[in-house]
Amino acid sequence: MKVLVTGGCGFIGSHVVDAYINDGHEVVIVDNLSTGKTENKNEKAKLYKVDICDEGVRDVFYKEKPDIVNHHAAQISVPLSVKEPLMDAEINIKGTIRLLELSREYGVQKFVFASTGGAIYGEAEKVPTDEGYSPEPLSPYAISKFASEKYIKFYRSLYGLRFVILRYSNVYGPRQIPHGEAGVVAIFTEKLLANVHPTLNHFPDEERGMIRDYCYVKDIASANITATKSTKTGMFNIGTGKGTRTLDLYRYTINALRRKGKAIPQEFEDPKRAIARPGDLKVSILDVRRAKKELGWKAIYDMQNGLFETVDWYLKNET
Repeated sequence: MKVLVTGGCGFIGSHVVDAYINDGHEVVIVDNLSTGKTENKNEKAKLYKVDICDEGVRDVFYKEKPDIVNHHAAQISVPLSVKEPLMDAEINIKGTIRLLELSREYGVQKFVFASTGGAIYGEAEKVPTDEGYSPEPLSPYAISKFASEKYIKFYRSLYGLRFVILRYSNVYGPRQIPHGEAGVVAIFTEKLLANVHPTLNHFPDEERGMIRDYCYVKDIASANITATKSTKTGMFNIGTGKGTRTLDLYRYTINALRRKGKAIPQEFEDPKRAIARPGDLKVSILDVRRAKKELGWKAIYDMQNGLFETVDWYLKNET
């Protein structure tokens, strides 16, 4: 099949492209390269440097006529969405609607959407949180992703467009850029490699930091392949179902670097501290049983192996 991947030169999107190509699919990438990088591009994929918010994306659909649209292009920063909510909505909501319209017009078979389980449920009373829990988004980013989900369901009900929504937990791995809360592994790693003392954001009553469900990017990519092949339509949490405190993650990262022979100053053993930012959540852990039961997917990487591969990539790509 021919798959159009938006954001296919970005962190997660590029791994998804690799997985599609390894699975034998033809891949077309749409990416404006605002955060994506050409060095992330799989050499077997075709790249169109186009913004999903521009009319030019229509030409890509006209020329390529994809069977599957996999939508990863997005404004991904929670703090930036709080600062610039209009910009967040322009990209995440209007961009998604444009792609849905083109998918309807050009007869796309399935629309796979990268959503957020790490933000959309808000401060959930039920942890781990399943897909049946009513979302209470606490940031413009989470609101825009939730609104996009609603539009996708509308296109299913009115036009019959099949879809799979993947609500990701916090993703980490090679190629991640150190921006936004979801990039905390990248932030810690890059600062430690630059011999800069990292900062841990936390709420006043929780000095060990927030609790997150961290999922390795190759597991995320495999979920996209599984979702594409599946006959199921619906929404699925994608994560590990396990929570990790930010301070523990920080120390795991230091240990991974030391295992690779990197000297970390003893004074860096404890990070600097700063208050939580607007939009931050205290706890976010996903219940991923539906993905296992209905899609046959589960995360394979544990944190130790995932961090080891991640750190190895950063060490090989030091400038």
